Amino acid sequence: MTNGHDNDDVEPAVAERGPTVLRIALGSWLRRLREDCGISREDAGDSIRGSHAKITRLERGQTGYKERDVRDLLTLYGVHDPERRETYLDMARRANQPGWWHSYNDLLPSWFETYLGLEHAATTIRTYEPQFIPGLLQTADYIRSLLAGGPPGETERRVAMRMRRQQILTRREAPTVWAVIDESALRRPVGGPEIMLAQIDHLLHTAATLPNVRIQVLPFSAGGSASPGCPFSILRFRETELADIVYTEQLTSSVYLDKQRDVQAYMSAMDRLSVQALAPRASIEFLTAARRDMGEQDRTG
Repeated sequence: MTNGHDNDDVEPAVAERGPTVLRIALGSWLRRLREDCGISREDAGDSIRGSHAKITRLERGQTGYKERDVRDLLTLYGVHDPERRETYLDMARRANQPGWWHSYNDLLPSWFETYLGLEHAATTIRTYEPQFIPGLLQTADYIRSLLAGGPPGETERRVAMRMRRQQILTRREAPTVWAVIDESALRRPVGGPEIMLAQIDHLLHTAATLPNVRIQVLPFSAGGSASPGCPFSILRFRETELADIVYTEQLTSSVYLDKQRDVQAYMSAMDRLSVQALAPRASIEFLTAARRDMGEQDRTG
């Protein structure tokens, strides 16, 4: 059996991505190879001593890869060129390597580990927060205040984890981050006036020094907004094999949406929120005024 995927070699940039995206990208390529060969999931599952459900999980990037399975699937799909086979096998090995966040897996639910992997690989992150400052823009003291009441040692590890997460903002290939923050998140006195003043200073500094970060404030004066009522993020990736993903977090779980209809609905909501929010320059002026008001209240209080 021959295979016609001469133009579907793995892009070099993909091989440098985190394990989450590597799993998704490799799964996408394997699915395409299988479909082009006209092979069913059942037959593919039989070839690796598994089931069609296992093939589905592999193709969705929901599980790790055994080299033997990838090798057998490549043979079944007619990929015999040694160099191409090794490229795919190397991807499988890399996809099984832990990301930096795995050292915190005792603190993280599995569904949030997935998000950290996707966030690490995203090229664009659009996020809306109605109640709190977005995680990528929080100060350490703000984080500590949110986690108040937890075991001291665990709290500091959680703070360290969140600060490590923020390093994507200043890395060499940093993502574009576009945050819409509701005014209520700025008015909520998390940790008290001093911590909120420092948090607003951090937002102002970030907006002024990081060209890849765009901050917009949705003021109370905007009235009823286009918000779906919960925080959500939309992630976009360099790899064309990866669809845009919407992430919404609930109390004990999260939802990932990648169907075009769902993503478009959230994208439209985000666009409307961005229109209703203050422009970036006006948002800076708003933050500056909010900081001044907060400082005056702190002095008189």
